[in-house]
Amino acid sequence: MGILQKAAKIIFVSVPLILLGGCWDRTEVNDLALIVGLGIDQKKDGQIMLTTELIVPQAVGGGQMMGSDGGGGEAQTLARSGTGSTVADAISNLQEKLPRRVFWGHTKVIVFGERAAKAGIRQHLDFLSRNSQIRLRSNVLVSNGTAKSVLELTPPIEQSSAEVLRELSESKLLMRVTIKDALQMLSSDASAAALPMVKILPPEKGKKDLQTIAFIQRTAIFKKDKMIGDIDDKLTRGVLWLRNEIERANITVTLEGEKGNITSTMLRAHTEFIPKYEKGKWKMIVKATTEDDIILNGTKLDLLNPKYTKMIEKELEKETNERIKAALKKVQKEMKADIFGFADMFHRKYPREWNRVKNRWEEIFPTVEVIVKTEAYVRRPGVNSAPQGFPEQEVKQ
Repeated sequence: MGILQKAAKIIFVSVPLILLGGCWDRTEVNDLALIVGLGIDQKKDGQIMLTTELIVPQAVGGGQMMGSDGGGGEAQTLARSGTGSTVADAISNLQEKLPRRVFWGHTKVIVFGERAAKAGIRQHLDFLSRNSQIRLRSNVLVSNGTAKSVLELTPPIEQSSAEVLRELSESKLLMRVTIKDALQMLSSDASAAALPMVKILPPEKGKKDLQTIAFIQRTAIFKKDKMIGDIDDKLTRGVLWLRNEIERANITVTLEGEKGNITSTMLRAHTEFIPKYEKGKWKMIVKATTEDDIILNGTKLDLLNPKYTKMIEKELEKETNERIKAALKKVQKEMKADIFGFADMFHRKYPREWNRVKNRWEEIFPTVEVIVKTEAYVRRPGVNSAPQGFPEQEVKQ
């Protein structure tokens, strides 16, 4: 058999195989409704209202269109809602109103309305975790009003409200919680959780009511999957220390006898926890360490002098200690919610003793003695260690 005949046979067999390899069940992007944000509210009658923020590749008739005034004039996203007795029912109701098939693979944020958060979020998170399209690393937040009002906003900068919330969540300035994180907290020994809480920023003068953004302002506290209250951003930073999750922070201090402020920015931070059980008493030793860079020197001190950097370190230690203790007072003593994970730490180290009190942990947790120790180190006093804008003779060496 000649070479040409062999080649002809190979081509004859290969061509049908190539044709059979087509995507018989393909789904075009234009056939999908790409969900980027999901809001879950509970109505007064107990019904669940689910609001979605959808990416719109081109103008789609109907619904509430949202987007910036610039560009080609076409809206970027639209918001649609559905109701039902559960999230699953609400999604079915929503799908009936959409000509496209809902696709959840691009979901960036899940927002719970305040009423839904107070009623309980466990079953909603359970449903979301079982949806193979929704990523467990999607951000979870709570609105201080309704989730619907947050997702209906038309942000002036980003393409969608969901993108704004994703960027804020990942900025690491305050708390970031994913679906996976929330489920782990609720299934922990303490069954308590903390979620970032968003508030709608009032629109600028001359702008429409929806032309604004929601921003993370507080932290919602949960016990047994129900929201019991919230704390402000300053207390949240203390909570982050107590969860070993602090990554970014600026601290401003004033040195005794000196005019002006000194501001540091965090380079690295770590919190160590040492659980103790002695003579029937539960104790937690918290060691917080931070390494900082001086970014503002409003005094006349030359920070190349080790004496002054030591003074700054003492003030940073004091400020960090106060933030941690303030968070403990509010969350441990008043709210009695173990969002720090102390229960799991005691369980791991003292399993036998823990099993005797696990059913009374909610009662015991507020009585746990917490000893806070802080250490701060100024690693870099700044490129210009001497204060700027003062005559040389006025600078304290």
